Amino acid sequence: MKKFFGLFFTFAFIFYSIPLSSAFAYSYGDPNEEKVAEVYKEMVVKLDENPPNYNSAKKNFETVKEEIDMHMGQEPAKLILSNLKDKDKEATIDNMEKLLVLNIARRLESIEKDFAEYDTTKRLLAKAFATYDALSPRVEAEKPENDKKIRTDFDQALEALGNPGLFGVGKKEANLDAFKENKDEILNSLKTEFNLKSLEVGHFSESATEAGTAKKDWTDISNIRNWIPLVLIAGLIIAVLIVVIRRRRK
Repeated sequence: MKKFFGLFFTFAFIFYSIPLSSAFAYSYGDPNEEKVAEVYKEMVVKLDENPPNYNSAKKNFETVKEEIDMHMGQEPAKLILSNLKDKDKEATIDNMEKLLVLNIARRLESIEKDFAEYDTTKRLLAKAFATYDALSPRVEAEKPENDKKIRTDFDQALEALGNPGLFGVGKKEANLDAFKENKDEILNSLKTEFNLKSLEVGHFSESATEAGTAKKDWTDISNIRNWIPLVLIAGLIIAVLIVVIRRRRK
């Protein structure tokens, strides 16, 4: 019985000591959860039609207008709707890109404010990265080295969040100073790339929904790693029961 317990804890220790570069390394989560970034991509497709389909682009934008108004105030949406009404394709895309950059800034600032809340900060960073992923083609087309640098900064920002581990196993301490450094690098690069004078946005309201509905990493049943301890615990319980039953029979 002692050998079984020893093997159990040895296996658990080895499993949670796997390097972060392995198949179970950090994940940005599902990028499709970033609605504004997805709408931007849909709008670009509609505006690239010949002739540009402004009506469809407007309908796509209106699906996220309420969210944009809540977080950014009403001015950004008013401007973009005005661009669409004027059938100004270039201005529409340009202002949508600026809006996405401001959305990235909003999420990164929220992470810094609630840095101790790992489940929330990881999800917010996933959304920030998904937003950049929508902008990436333009950056890569103009300056590939900038795209590579920004992606590296995101990777390092993710590592800076640390990892609480599962029941404390595999824990990695968070590093707020490192995160701030990577955050500043990302925002300075985007500010320059998209010609923004400032990343300050009025009505930077924080979403209670984001914090309240964040899926805890260790309860994500889609992550196979989270099934391992459950299987091990179940196996341990079964083994103990078998031993107890056999001893009683003897």
